[in-house]
Amino acid sequence: MDALEIARWQFGITTVYHFMMVPLTIGLGLVVAVIQTAWVRTGKQEYLRMTKFWGKLFLINFIMGVATGIVQEFQFGMAWSEYSRFVGDVFGAPLALEALLAFFVESTFLGLWIFGWKQLKPKVHLACLWIAVIGSVFSAYFIIVANSWMQHPVGVEMIDGRPVMTDAWAVFTNNTALVAVPHTILGALAVAGGFLLGISWYHLWRRRKDGIDTVGPDGKVVPGSSTTPGRDKGDHTVWIRSLRIGAVVAMISFAGTAITGDVQGKLMFEQQPMKMAAAEAACHDGTGFSILSVGNLGSKNCDDIKALIEVPGILSFLAKGDFTTEVQGVNSLLDQYKADYGTNLPDNPIYGERAGQEIDYVPVMEVTYWGFRAMIGFGGLAALAALVALWITRKGTVPASPWLMRLAVLGIMAPFGANAAGWIFTEMGRQPFVVAPNPDMNGIDQVFMFTAAAVSPGVTAGELLTSLVVLATIYGVLLVVEVKLLVTYVRGGVVSAMPELAHGGDASGGHDGTEDEDDPGASGRNAKEGDDVLAFAY
Repeated sequence: MDALEIARWQFGITTVYHFMMVPLTIGLGLVVAVIQTAWVRTGKQEYLRMTKFWGKLFLINFIMGVATGIVQEFQFGMAWSEYSRFVGDVFGAPLALEALLAFFVESTFLGLWIFGWKQLKPKVHLACLWIAVIGSVFSAYFIIVANSWMQHPVGVEMIDGRPVMTDAWAVFTNNTALVAVPHTILGALAVAGGFLLGISWYHLWRRRKDGIDTVGPDGKVVPGSSTTPGRDKGDHTVWIRSLRIGAVVAMISFAGTAITGDVQGKLMFEQQPMKMAAAEAACHDGTGFSILSVGNLGSKNCDDIKALIEVPGILSFLAKGDFTTEVQGVNSLLDQYKADYGTNLPDNPIYGERAGQEIDYVPVMEVTYWGFRAMIGFGGLAALAALVALWITRKGTVPASPWLMRLAVLGIMAPFGANAAGWIFTEMGRQPFVVAPNPDMNGIDQVFMFTAAAVSPGVTAGELLTSLVVLATIYGVLLVVEVKLLVTYVRGGVVSAMPELAHGGDASGGHDGTEDEDDPGASGRNAKEGDDVLAFAY
């Protein structure tokens, strides 16, 4: 195999795997912070239980996200040294801020939150979580700034063949980034919403199955209690409230991603028209949006691709905001790209044996076409499931059907699928560029880099293949560890995060009772001296 292809597979596998942790960390962190805020304001025990349980899962995912994210830094220098050299002057600022500011703030205050249940006043303890969560949002912002520059390079000038940052403000306020950030955060909240919904459905179903909760003649739930620690009436409140919070978050997030996605799509039509044409399998100029196209999507001239179901005018609306403007198709854009950037890779040593090869400006259409639809389809499916869940649980519990429970748990993966498909579409659709050209940057369109020039010239295919196998194996082991940890604590319920419930200890949160007198949650929070401060951490 070609070293470039192996390097791309390696980066794709490790990056997509790492990104599975990112939206859950960001989204669940925000949800847990809101829930703990509700506990501090009201003092209601169900909010404390929710904070501890969902906070435990948040911490497991955060730790795994950190472990898998470290590899990304090594990959830049190991497999993509030419790329690192090209973008280094621009990426230095956002990546340094991400590591030195956002991540340090995030990890420091998260540590205070983990170990501060006894030592800190409730409002100070809550502030630590909010600072950590906001730090994760800023961390995402700085990473997206770097990625958006690859999609739409701004704020630089070319000096000796390399882009040098001349306007940091332009880089950090890149319109591509300003749209991508809210789109990503809303996508993360959609993941968190589906996560809450599926797990809460499982626990409500278990309570029905074990006979703890029953349904009265009017169809409304009659919560019960069990001798099993933690499975009391308050436990029912935890799960039904978590489910409904998750469903609302999922629906609002989908609406937000649809709005921001529309704005993002219009920018892509301007900045990377070939990506969007390939996403629609739009071979010829037109206005229609393909719901379903058939034929060989791998075809380079698109002649055998036919739109089986097409809605006139929708493609124009997605691109220009009207229903009549014709949008350039793949064939028209192909001629334009060849005229602007050449038909063959330059005869330059940086390309190695790939020098002089014909450039394929059409991204892998099977990936862009179906990735675009998977992103929308999985997102819409998750939002619809959330709406149905709200209706089904309007009387306080879930049906006794085990198949419906399995479907709800499986539905946790839908927003994950939407997020992953969106990122794969974004990155694969940029090919054959690792830094896409920017024709609208004051007439400067030479700020681009072919992916073929980005791979490390001194790394062999064998070395890359070895690292691919090793990293994939390590990531596979980490996946097993994370899933096992999550499943163990999910099945354990609230007691798994609050062991004091199992031995009759104080379940009030572990604060030392020194909070303000006007704090509505002050009563009953004194911690039992024998409680292990690390109990919540592992």
